[in-house]
Amino acid sequence: MADNKGGALARRLGTVDAVTIGLGSMIGAGVFAAFTPAAQSAGAGLLAGLLIAAFVAYCNATSSAQLAAAYPSSGGTYLYGRQQLGEWPGFLAGWGFVIGKTASSAAMALTFAAYLAPPGWERPLAIAAVLGLAAVNYRGVTRTARLARIIVAAVLLVLLLLVAACIAGAAGSPGAGLGRMFDGGLLTGGWYGILQSAGLLFFAFAGYARIATLGEEVIRPERTIPRAIGISLGIAVLVYVAVASGILAVLGPGGVAGTATPLASAVAAGPWAWLVPFVSVAAALAALGALLALIAGIGRTTLAMARDAELPVWLAAVHPRFKVPHRAEVVLAVVVCLVIAVADLRGAIGFSSFGVLLYYLVANLAAFTQKGEQRRYPKALQVLGALACVLLVTTLPPSSLLAGVAVFAAGILYRLVRLRLVAARS
Repeated sequence: MADNKGGALARRLGTVDAVTIGLGSMIGAGVFAAFTPAAQSAGAGLLAGLLIAAFVAYCNATSSAQLAAAYPSSGGTYLYGRQQLGEWPGFLAGWGFVIGKTASSAAMALTFAAYLAPPGWERPLAIAAVLGLAAVNYRGVTRTARLARIIVAAVLLVLLLLVAACIAGAAGSPGAGLGRMFDGGLLTGGWYGILQSAGLLFFAFAGYARIATLGEEVIRPERTIPRAIGISLGIAVLVYVAVASGILAVLGPGGVAGTATPLASAVAAGPWAWLVPFVSVAAALAALGALLALIAGIGRTTLAMARDAELPVWLAAVHPRFKVPHRAEVVLAVVVCLVIAVADLRGAIGFSSFGVLLYYLVANLAAFTQKGEQRRYPKALQVLGALACVLLVTTLPPSSLLAGVAVFAAGILYRLVRLRLVAARS
């Protein structure tokens, strides 16, 4: 049996592995659906929203990279917040990540199944996907990275073909191209609409945090993690800009806002319509890649919190052979499967967005407090990142804000009860 106190994870991931896991998190199912609500909020201004989201992600990424270099262990912002700001900020960041991303895992599994399963078989296939990926993770992080490489390579290849199809469609369709792309102007939805689109699109870039949560398993983390975060974020931004430009050039802002499947609609409108079935395959694979990275990241954050008794300590066990937090991953898989069995979360995980922004707010504040040799980036980036997180929270729909507040209130109550029980035993 593994040691309940935890034990060390094995450093087995190189730069390519870390980049791949980061890309698998960022180029998820969102690239196939996130542009519709963004266009509904901002019209052609979604391009400005995309650039704002990318800049906010860059600010947050530099904070995560700076912190990861100083704290090369599992846990991500939970660990950084705890070390730099105190136990409560660290706990809130970890709680938001674990709870919110568990819901996101269920949503990604359901999204994967929605593209591939026959009617009525969505939930069984989603559960099978979770169990299969949990089994891969259980066997060691190198197997996780190997599968992530395959998935990411396939998704990028298909996206390249689909963007080429959009370009061909824009070139061969009267009125398509730059004119249709900016139909109505960038300020169609006003600045509030642009900021709301940035808030919606920001979460497409949030996957680089998964690299930081694997800090204990990365070779030479002080060098590898900052490099991997920068490379994966840069590639993801290029992919999203290419896809957004392609679908806007073919459909225009109104067309993107009016379809739930903008990439499929854009491809269908051009001469390469035979590629439309590949959209579903790529979306399913992208959801699977995001789910794989989510399971790995949540397991490591759970491990870090259990080591500090913020979650049940028996979850801190590390498998003696595979060097993974096996109990945390098994419990996670079971919980996600239960959520899939009883709820449809594809449209009901707004609090996850709330949690992500609080998570990065803590990361920026923690990085701001670093001094001396730990500093790698200007403090101005951390200030801008923190302010942007607060600003984007205010643009979330009221239902998402209420759900987020409720989830964090539950976490605060849980910790207060736990601390009181600990004090009583002492």
